[in-house]
Amino acid sequence: MKLIALLLVAACADSQANPATKAASNDSSSPATNAGGSAAALRLEQVGDRFRSPVFLTSPPGDSRLFIVEQAGRIRIVKNGRVLPIPFLNISERVRSGGEQGLLSMAFHPSYRTNGEFFVNFTDRSGDTRIERFKVSSNADVADESSSKLIVEIDQPYSNHNGGLVMFGLDGMLYVGMGDGGSGGDPHGNGQNRNALLGKILRIDVSRDARPEIWAIGMRNPWRFAFDRPTGLLYIADVGQNQYEEINVERADRAGLNYGWNIMEGDHCYRSENCSRDGLVLPKVTFNHSGGACSVTGGFVYRGRRLPSIAGHYFYSDYCAGWIKSFRFVNGAVTDHRTWNVEDLGHVVSFGEDASGELYILTESGRVLKIAGVS
Repeated sequence: MKLIALLLVAACADSQANPATKAASNDSSSPATNAGGSAAALRLEQVGDRFRSPVFLTSPPGDSRLFIVEQAGRIRIVKNGRVLPIPFLNISERVRSGGEQGLLSMAFHPSYRTNGEFFVNFTDRSGDTRIERFKVSSNADVADESSSKLIVEIDQPYSNHNGGLVMFGLDGMLYVGMGDGGSGGDPHGNGQNRNALLGKILRIDVSRDARPEIWAIGMRNPWRFAFDRPTGLLYIADVGQNQYEEINVERADRAGLNYGWNIMEGDHCYRSENCSRDGLVLPKVTFNHSGGACSVTGGFVYRGRRLPSIAGHYFYSDYCAGWIKSFRFVNGAVTDHRTWNVEDLGHVVSFGEDASGELYILTESGRVLKIAGVS
């Protein structure tokens, strides 16, 4: 096995975890309205032309460039409104791409400006997950591919449920979202297995080459999570099995939480009508597969300056349904839950956030769309 030794953070008896918390809201969002009472719409501006299967967008701290991750193994830069012809990184020869596999995300070190380090999460040719560190070259727009260093490698028993996000948290640690290993129903029981790295949110101290810590358990396939610095909250969108999608919102400093899979799917018992919810943290938002929904796509809390009317709204979507919704989380409760009028987006794959806190929507058709206005 390639699983390295692990430490379960504050886990076996999480002194901070309460008995099962009640799900705060189903997806009873209302159409967003403007001051005149008519339906409000998001104005979207396309970035560049079309990218090849874009799955993530981010920027280094204080940097105006956009870095767009393409699933096949490339990272493209948009600089001064132009897509640079040479990829920032191209590891496509090392990546197995297709379905839920591929180069799935990147994260810039908080001190990127001085150390030039960034981290990627990808599926290797054997179908396993690799987290690697790279450094920028002497050319700020091109990475040094020879600088790669393995941080962790995790066996994947199936091709789906890879999770795939790497992101630095409010504590300066690197967080990794890992799906349960795939197939269906978590056949290996990884979600509740405290000795497995699958079905978890992991945390890594990259400053000292530390082994991964298990930060949270009970994940099925966290397809994007996000930290909100002003509130200290962590938002996790976890893809459901057959019926329920979920979004969890908890304090980012709470370690060892159990989000329930595969005891629960959303806020419902999985496999049976009755189950023990003791010690489980239930989602704050759930929605079923009515209206063509099939798989939650998590986003970010808007903290940009251009659109103060949506400040504090967490944006999310569904891969199949293609709608855009948002809510605020205030005093432990979901509020101002909205459904936005948007153009036909097709399949919404992911969201992105730039260094200024502005948000972007990424679609399977290759479009990258900036949320540029509210009308």
